[in-house]
Amino acid sequence: MEYLWAPWRIEYIQRAPKSGCILCQKPRKNNDEANFILYRGQYNFIILNAFPYNPGHLMVAPYRHIANLQDLGDEEAKEHFDIIKKGLELLKKVMKPTGFNIGLNVGKVAGAGIAGHIHMHIVPRWEGDTNFMPVLSDTKVISEALISTYKRLRAKL
Repeated sequence: MEYLWAPWRIEYIQRAPKSGCILCQKPRKNNDEANFILYRGQYNFIILNAFPYNPGHLMVAPYRHIANLQDLGDEEAKEHFDIIKKGLELLKKVMKPTGFNIGLNVGKVAGAGIAGHIHMHIVPRWEGDTNFMPVLSDTKVISEALISTYKRLRAKL
């Protein structure tokens, strides 16, 4: 048996289940670095995904707790997509990915981990970032700590 040393995961494993919506709660705390909030617009914000698929995995979410894309007002929707573009440019400058996955999971059955609060994922991708680990051992290796990613991206904003 192989072991992958990941002591930071114990916080996730041992945490008490939280009630409420983290995409509503985190911006209200006004502690952006501790909550990995990179950017705040008038209607939407960018936050690092705490359990990323790849380093630099961003989420763009409205402040309002809404579950469907069509519930965004016109100004919210415009800013939402403007901020997605801002996130893409930031990742290109800082992390230099060779591609992106950009997506939205609407509803629990569609894979939404936070089903009641719509959010767009921006996942940077690099040639060769899929290797044997997920295929053979069902393990994804994240090569950079969240706080390091946050500080690198925040510095360029």
